[in-house]
Amino acid sequence: MKKSFLVLPLALLVSGAVNAATENPFYAGARLGNSFYDIKDSNTGSDMNLEDKNLSGGIFAGYQITPWFAVEGGYTNLGNTTVKGTDKSYQAQGADLVGKYSYAINDKFDVFAKLGVFYYDWDAKKGAVSDDNGWASTAGVGAEYFINDNVSTRLEYQYYKDVAGADVQFAGVSLAYHWGAAPVVAPVIEPVYVDQVTTETLDALTLTVPFAFDSAAITAGDASKLAPFEKRLADQPDSNIVVVGYTDSKGSEAYNMKLSEKRAAAVAEALRSHLNVDGDRITSEGRGESNPVATNKTAEGRAANRRVEIIAPSIEVKKVTKVLAE
Repeated sequence: MKKSFLVLPLALLVSGAVNAATENPFYAGARLGNSFYDIKDSNTGSDMNLEDKNLSGGIFAGYQITPWFAVEGGYTNLGNTTVKGTDKSYQAQGADLVGKYSYAINDKFDVFAKLGVFYYDWDAKKGAVSDDNGWASTAGVGAEYFINDNVSTRLEYQYYKDVAGADVQFAGVSLAYHWGAAPVVAPVIEPVYVDQVTTETLDALTLTVPFAFDSAAITAGDASKLAPFEKRLADQPDSNIVVVGYTDSKGSEAYNMKLSEKRAAAVAEALRSHLNVDGDRITSEGRGESNPVATNKTAEGRAANRRVEIIAPSIEVKKVTKVLAE
């Protein structure tokens, strides 16, 4: 039994596929249980009849080097055992230094084995012989349950070989606190935006500017009405404006053609004077007394025909909007 027990930690070492049940690398705790002494009588060579109810315990601390391997050290008092029927007693205590090999059954439950050394102080009392100190080998097995990331509890068994000639077994429970894991930082997910292209139709803009008889001068009031056309040219680089001049039927057709061209040119110049745009984006032409909008037989009708029509044709505009990608 003892030989197979000592080989077990090495079997776990090479078993692979092991994980820690907590990311905290540091831990410390305490254990409490019972010890069982096996001491040979130096005179007869037979086992001594010893008391088996020996309260034992200790403290420990460790560092989880890898998910499956930790180094652990601590103090263990293996209790005081009495030779039945006498006052003779023995007590062993000392410092453990072990490697702890773990295998995860699931994310809450590990099994483990320990292998290392024990520096002991052996105290023989009331006629028992004799006091001693030195090194002994030790090994153990157990199961560990992680209550949460910081607290775990163990059920464990540990064997101490040749402690001043005695073999001592310990069985008990432990409680450990774990700490030191780096804080979990949620990954920063940058939002990804894509261009969403839509097409919008801008309606045509129109304006009729009236002119006095035989005049090509645009009034200040009418010039102020050109603002929407100026904005269209400024906001939409692909937009254009057409300016067409007209007259009434008074006078010759040749004269009226010239007059209509002057009226269209005056409006076009008024537009250009407010904006720095290419000249070919504003075109003007005169159509004389053609296309009357009212009768030329009345003063009111002729006044309506003396005009300049400004047209900014409708235009398809692509609109790009940043939207969050799905």
